[in-house]
Amino acid sequence: MKLVYPAVFYPGDDGDFAVEFPDLPGCVSGGRDMAETIEMGQDAACGWIVGEWEHGKSVNPPSVLSEIRPDDEDGGGFVSLVILDMDAFAEKYGKKSVRKNLTIPAYLAAAADKRNINYSQVLQNALIQTLQNA
Repeated sequence: MKLVYPAVFYPGDDGDFAVEFPDLPGCVSGGRDMAETIEMGQDAACGWIVGEWEHGKSVNPPSVLSEIRPDDEDGGGFVSLVILDMDAFAEKYGKKSVRKNLTIPAYLAAAADKRNINYSQVLQNALIQTLQNA
């Protein structure tokens, strides 16, 4: 699943940049150049979102790009959209599993058990597909 969030970039004095995500309170990062700043910002934002999800919290939807303004007096800041590849981040860092109980009709459970179907894998696949189509 890929998410798109607006980010505010602020240039530093030495060619470096800071980046913050207004919709993700406290999510700030930076880098020595623009490429590193984008990469570090994506990593920070994905981590922020996964952390919220792992604690059962919802995440603010992205603001409309035109409604975001840099908060600097010298006017050097600018706003851009950043793509957050949640699947790639989870594959790289997300090792934590959570237990979820579910209820299914008895006839489905019997048929699945007879075929040695892995309930967890089926649910994961269904959730991934549902999230990608949402």
